[in-house]
Amino acid sequence: MVHNSSGQTSSVWMATVDMPQPAPLAQSLHADVCIIGAGIAGLSTAYCLACEGKSVILLEDGRIGSGMTQRTTAHLSNVMDEGYVEIERLHGHKGARLAASSHAAAIDRIEKIVAEERIACDFERIDGYLFSKSGGSNETLDDEFLAAQCAGMRVERLERSPVIPLEAGPCLRFPRQAQFHPLRYLIGLAGAVHRRGGQIFGGTHVKSVKDGPQAQVETDGGAIVTAGAIVAATNTSIVDTVAIHTKQAPYMTYVIGARIPTGSVPKALYWDMDDPYHYVRIQSGSDRDGQYDVLIAGGEDHKTGQADDAEMRYARLEQWARDRFRMIERIEYRWSGQVMEPVDGIGFIGHDPGGSENVYIATGDSGMGMTHGMIAGILLTDLIMKRDCPWSSLYDPSRKTLRAAGQYAKDTLNMAAQYVDWVTGGSVKAAEEIPKDSGAVLRRGLAKVAVYRDQMGLVHERSAVCPHLGCLVSWNANEKTWDCPCHGSRFDKLGTVINGPANSDLALMKNGQE
Repeated sequence: MVHNSSGQTSSVWMATVDMPQPAPLAQSLHADVCIIGAGIAGLSTAYCLACEGKSVILLEDGRIGSGMTQRTTAHLSNVMDEGYVEIERLHGHKGARLAASSHAAAIDRIEKIVAEERIACDFERIDGYLFSKSGGSNETLDDEFLAAQCAGMRVERLERSPVIPLEAGPCLRFPRQAQFHPLRYLIGLAGAVHRRGGQIFGGTHVKSVKDGPQAQVETDGGAIVTAGAIVAATNTSIVDTVAIHTKQAPYMTYVIGARIPTGSVPKALYWDMDDPYHYVRIQSGSDRDGQYDVLIAGGEDHKTGQADDAEMRYARLEQWARDRFRMIERIEYRWSGQVMEPVDGIGFIGHDPGGSENVYIATGDSGMGMTHGMIAGILLTDLIMKRDCPWSSLYDPSRKTLRAAGQYAKDTLNMAAQYVDWVTGGSVKAAEEIPKDSGAVLRRGLAKVAVYRDQMGLVHERSAVCPHLGCLVSWNANEKTWDCPCHGSRFDKLGTVINGPANSDLALMKNGQE
């Protein structure tokens, strides 16, 4: 869950917007394209295809934007998270230029859609500032400056930030970055899809996907959508079991929203080069007391399911922010989200590597989810329309990046290490040891059991085995979820799947066994 200072479960975005819940799919239908997931990638793809005259059906498990889009910090940037030194090393000079130009084109397209569809979402162009690592040399910053220039970026090296420095010393300024309110944008985009004949269904869980000339999407309710093409825009792919998941790793990232006086920090995107790095932006707000700004700061990442110390991470993030932004009045919000990190720093957008030619995926956002979502809309539309796109090879999910072999091996070993939990004991010996409204994994014979003890003290048991590839889930005390440390599947406290690649719930326990 995500918490604000009053104890409510809300991100800064959800606190100001009540997202619509479209009606569930009640009957079998046919469309040119069926899209799974109503986040930024799914809705962008639906919009672009609808503009081409394609009939589109979009299926969403919950509400519009109820996945990772509601947990974004909504940076619209072509400054890559990995940095252009690393992108050029992994993908060459041409690949770095394509990465920069594709993200820039995504921002331009969003700006155009906002204007043409008259979407009130606080879109504005702002500068971005990249600062050196705390206490580090400027050599790394200088290398990044040269690599960004070679990638065709507009960038300026400054001896000191003209606004507010995150760190003393030089920084890089990237003009024409942008920001917006992501959920207000999605509401406007959904309306535009409807006006162009697209159909959106919420509360509809996809049970299975079958490829072929007339592909099928089967839902839990029994209704089936047949389509000429299927797009899985679900943050992490639910249509591929293995191939794509060995090439990306799930990370949790943490965010706070701090109340500051209006105008006390100039609106811009701010990043540092620490490891883990930090990112900051400003969002306008108001309440009955008047206008104010929210300073949104994120960082403190770790691999999903491999740490359960959120309170300490929030505390470190707050201290980091207060040390640099002395005008902070109080922390209004805090939340976390999951980011899929591709082994080579570039998202996977295109044909499903394990499926047929008419099944497509969009995943591997690497902290660039808002622009990746729009890139998916543009690129997948070109592929479905049988048009050439200069970005297709860069984002091809089947690509092999030989220069990323070291990171691939490291991630593979990390995933393999998680299966060791099968031979260990549980985190507790008995359910009675678990505090109320909390969970833990215990061993029962040869089985591992995910046990949640609710606020009344009643015990709810599920198998601790992730139905994706058999890794054992871990309890996330911050969000009260069961998280898979191998590939990032996540389940609510009662075992209901809320994030892929798993596409079914944790199994029920019967007589102490699955």
